Amino acid sequence: MQKVFKLSLFALVVLLFTKPAFAQETSDTTIRSIDADLINLFNQKTPKKYKIASVKVTGNRFFDENLLISIANLNIGDEVTIPGGDNFSKAITKLWSQNYFSDVEIYITRVEGKEIDIEVSVTERPRLSNFYFKGIPKGQSDEIRGKTGLVPNRVVTENMKITATEVIKKFFAEKGYRDTKVKIAERKDTTFENTLALDFFIDKGPKVKINNINLGNVSIDEAKLKKQFKGSKERSRFTLYPVMDSGRIVIPKHYTFEEYMKEKGYLTFSKTKRVMDPYVRIKFSSAKFDEKKYTEDKESILEYYNTLGYRDAVIDNDTVYSVGNGNLNIDLKMNEGRKYYFGNISWRGNTKYSDSILTTILGIRKGDIYNLDVLNKKLGKSSSPDGADISGLYQDDGYLFFRTEPIETAVYNDTIDFEIRIIEGPQATIKNVRIAGNDRTKEYVIRREIRTIPGEKFSRQLLIRSVRELAQLNYFNQEKITPNPVPNQEDGTVDINYSVEEKSSDQLELSAGWGGLIGLTGTLGVSFNNFSAKNLFKKSAWDPLPMGDGQKLSLRVQSNGRAFRSYNFSFTEPWLGGKKRNALTVSIFNTKFGQTFDPLTGRYDPNIANDRYISTTGATASIAKQLKWPDDYFSLSMGLNYTRYKLSNYAIDPTNLPGFENGIVNNLNFRIALQRSSIDQPMFPKTGSNFMASLQITPPYSLINSSINPAGNPYKWIEYHKWRFNGEWFVPLGKPHGEDRNKQFVMRFAAKFGFVGKFNENLQVSPFERFQVGDAGLTNQFALLGFDIVAHRGYPVYDNSNPRVNPDQQRASQYFTIFNKYTMEMRYPLSLNPSSTIFGLAFFEAANGWYSFKDYNPFQLRRSVGVGMRFFLPMFGLLGFDYGIGLDRFNGTNQLRDAARFTFMLGFEPE
Repeated sequence: MQKVFKLSLFALVVLLFTKPAFAQETSDTTIRSIDADLINLFNQKTPKKYKIASVKVTGNRFFDENLLISIANLNIGDEVTIPGGDNFSKAITKLWSQNYFSDVEIYITRVEGKEIDIEVSVTERPRLSNFYFKGIPKGQSDEIRGKTGLVPNRVVTENMKITATEVIKKFFAEKGYRDTKVKIAERKDTTFENTLALDFFIDKGPKVKINNINLGNVSIDEAKLKKQFKGSKERSRFTLYPVMDSGRIVIPKHYTFEEYMKEKGYLTFSKTKRVMDPYVRIKFSSAKFDEKKYTEDKESILEYYNTLGYRDAVIDNDTVYSVGNGNLNIDLKMNEGRKYYFGNISWRGNTKYSDSILTTILGIRKGDIYNLDVLNKKLGKSSSPDGADISGLYQDDGYLFFRTEPIETAVYNDTIDFEIRIIEGPQATIKNVRIAGNDRTKEYVIRREIRTIPGEKFSRQLLIRSVRELAQLNYFNQEKITPNPVPNQEDGTVDINYSVEEKSSDQLELSAGWGGLIGLTGTLGVSFNNFSAKNLFKKSAWDPLPMGDGQKLSLRVQSNGRAFRSYNFSFTEPWLGGKKRNALTVSIFNTKFGQTFDPLTGRYDPNIANDRYISTTGATASIAKQLKWPDDYFSLSMGLNYTRYKLSNYAIDPTNLPGFENGIVNNLNFRIALQRSSIDQPMFPKTGSNFMASLQITPPYSLINSSINPAGNPYKWIEYHKWRFNGEWFVPLGKPHGEDRNKQFVMRFAAKFGFVGKFNENLQVSPFERFQVGDAGLTNQFALLGFDIVAHRGYPVYDNSNPRVNPDQQRASQYFTIFNKYTMEMRYPLSLNPSSTIFGLAFFEAANGWYSFKDYNPFQLRRSVGVGMRFFLPMFGLLGFDYGIGLDRFNGTNQLRDAARFTFMLGFEPE
């Protein structure tokens, strides 16, 4: 029978009178069974070493036994000294320091020779079941809940409660309640074992208001100084204007609201009651005290002193103290220092303009009051709306890289001399002028108003003038017209990107033309991004269209004469039923692509397009549902699609569709996709990941009935199964920097794979629904066959898996059944404004396609590197430019220009 003997710290002290502790807290545990060997173990006078034969943990419910043993550092085979060793006391200390247990004890349960068995007994702290805020409105309670860091099912610790209390006090301090008191009551929750509910009893106390701001003896007008306190205002005051009383002028008197109302005889009154007194001027202010804003205000008052020449002004002492009734006073002791003036100002490094011209433009004379802010504005270091400064003078003549550095050369008495050092740099020539955000307005309408022309010298004045002219059109939000010069110092050029925002969230696409041979060409498209279908038949809701329900309705008609036409309609309800995030999308489309090149005559002939064409007609219905398991980042979408292809004397590819130029092809498929997205924001993600696995499948017609596809039309009902996997990760690098603390380098990793398979080994893989790899991902005629367009920057579209075979132009037929693509991008945001998100990137990309798994080699890839820019505006969508270099396009004779490609993308990020 196993020998069992459990000893607590109290028992050990009584028996051994020794130092080592075996439990964190003493207790009166009785010895349930006494064994001679165990008594002898602790009665021995000479310390002896014993080897731990076994270790077990009891009392643990949420923590893994092996983890606790590892923390305690008590392992089988370890030697311990009894009595006198500290192994057990150290183990208890380590476990106790985790703050997860209310009691830790170690027992010796068996001793046999030189071996002992150890039992670590822990009592876990209770866990949080829920928490409640008492004494405050529900709105404030909801607002605080997400800030406290309290999470149900976590161990309740003192640190948890202290942290939550500090958050609550800080929350109300920012609202003016500096004396907020918080008491916490713990309640056992009988719903779950060993759990607690926490009640936070919050007494906000009176809202603390600033009664007076005392500035002491200052040489500057006190009222002007107090105006610099933007976030810290004194209590509202009433000023009685001077009036004549028996020939005497009555001195103005200042009142608080309460004082004035009581003097007028109102013993009880509402603070919202208006004072109807013709001789009273009311100055209202919140008077709320905010520590952060108070610190900012102290900086503001020093900046104001600097603008008046007091560059050495400091605040010697500031005191914030209570004066009762929730009021406080602020006492500031200013040390104004000496008032300074500008002395001699000299110039160095200027070759374009003389000293006299620069001095005239600067407009600062010897003896003027010293004002560093004025000096920086005159030099152009800070914004100047009219451009009447030194920087504007140079930049109007193309010197975009111009810089100035004002250096103090001498300070004597109250005078400061300056030397302005100038770095003129080269003149910059405008290279590209790009326009983004004009969803409805034609680009040529914008360009004719722009005065910065490619090929001419850069001019800041013309840039400012262009913004003014665009604002006069009244098409755009004037506050959002943003010119963004992107200089390239290496070649002395500058690209100017104009970002505009339409005043409506809707989108309109309209263009038209006429060609003698082509006929009518053009596009008409409208997209209502905040549409309301339920108000469609309510006349009162048309203003000018029913809007406001977050639905999306898109209509598009496109024509390129007889060669091409397309009709598309789609509708999305993001909240089907109005209760859950179930997005229903319905779309209908019809496209016709006609051959206009006559191979017999070798000439362009639009008349043959009516006889030689391929057309597609189809409809799609899909629904996407947000999941709660494994977590709510997952979503599941399912869709049914039918596409009908009609070929009329149209030869797609004799190797793919041998002898098949006429007939009807049907594609009925079901698509299911599982996606998990945990990115922090859609426009410029900094953290998180995206994963998507999808399957698109048709019925296996050849296995069901071999006569479904007759010999004359082996593709009457195409069959296939298409698998896709996409994964991307976003990892922030370093710390945020720049004026906008949200700006940060972000690394993006992406991996994509696709495979199209067949059900019947006796048939070839479907010639439809394959993968086109290469180029910018823009749609071409092969998209009519259901091809997935997989972009590859730096390469044209290719149809060979050999990386050494790279055409300079797009081939006539490209289609793979397997593809791999890997991307690595370093991104940096230039603007994170929701109205214009702009970022630049440098990328490395590798991709390839194969016709069968026999040839598949995931390491045989075409590689490319390059740089790009992305612009996203709500009214326009995504606009992207990339310059990619195909590394595998180099050979013995190729130069860089032969291996590089400039690509453009619009409206979507390519695959």
